[in-house]
Amino acid sequence: MQYGICNLSIIPLRLEPTDTSELVSQVLYGEHFKILDSRKNWLKIRLSFDKYEGWIDNKQHQEIDESAYKHLDLEQPQLVSDLVEFIQDTNNQLYPVTLGATLNSLNLLNHSYEGKITEGLKDKSQLLKTAFSYLNAPYLWGGKTPFGIDCSGFTQMVYKLNGYRILRDASQQATQGEALSFIEESEPGDLAFFDNSEGHITHVGIIMSNNYIIHAHGKVRIDRLDHSGIYNEEKRQHTHKLRVIKKII
Repeated sequence: MQYGICNLSIIPLRLEPTDTSELVSQVLYGEHFKILDSRKNWLKIRLSFDKYEGWIDNKQHQEIDESAYKHLDLEQPQLVSDLVEFIQDTNNQLYPVTLGATLNSLNLLNHSYEGKITEGLKDKSQLLKTAFSYLNAPYLWGGKTPFGIDCSGFTQMVYKLNGYRILRDASQQATQGEALSFIEESEPGDLAFFDNSEGHITHVGIIMSNNYIIHAHGKVRIDRLDHSGIYNEEKRQHTHKLRVIKKII
């Protein structure tokens, strides 16, 4: 088994080993992974954090050994807490990194960082404060940064920045936590899931107080939430049908 780490700011994780393939997620600076397969200029990887799999360009990583991988697995993640910061290498070259990038591998990569760091479990009340950091970020299928993010990437990163580990896709996240029977039972920070006409869960957002929700739809935005789903006051219509509310923490 081979192992690797992302040594660039953001790299695409694709469904198939080609540049034209669907972007299924992104690998942020400092995320480590197992290498499952290789094909010409591509590597199939499994991220340590959420076990998500996809293909990356083999020029966009640095190999590490098994002991380094296991050591990173055991460490509490240290994360960039500002929207954008910079990593510096031994040649004084700068690498931009975004909110939620992992810093545990700085010594391994011979990089240095002087910005703000967040680590450890935060109180549930901090989730919405973190969520507001992404407000108005444009929607990007597979995105995980303030410069482009999808609905489940948004919820995963908000929870990650507060020390909690949830899965990558909305349908996966819906398998976690405790289901609530009514909106009235929910607390700010709980997750609301929404399904399509075929009954598949395709959307997720973070519940706020007073029947509001923050979610990524076109952009990270705040809308009304009721028993039917998400109500967009600009369009004067429901845009998503509520399926279940889950208490993760």
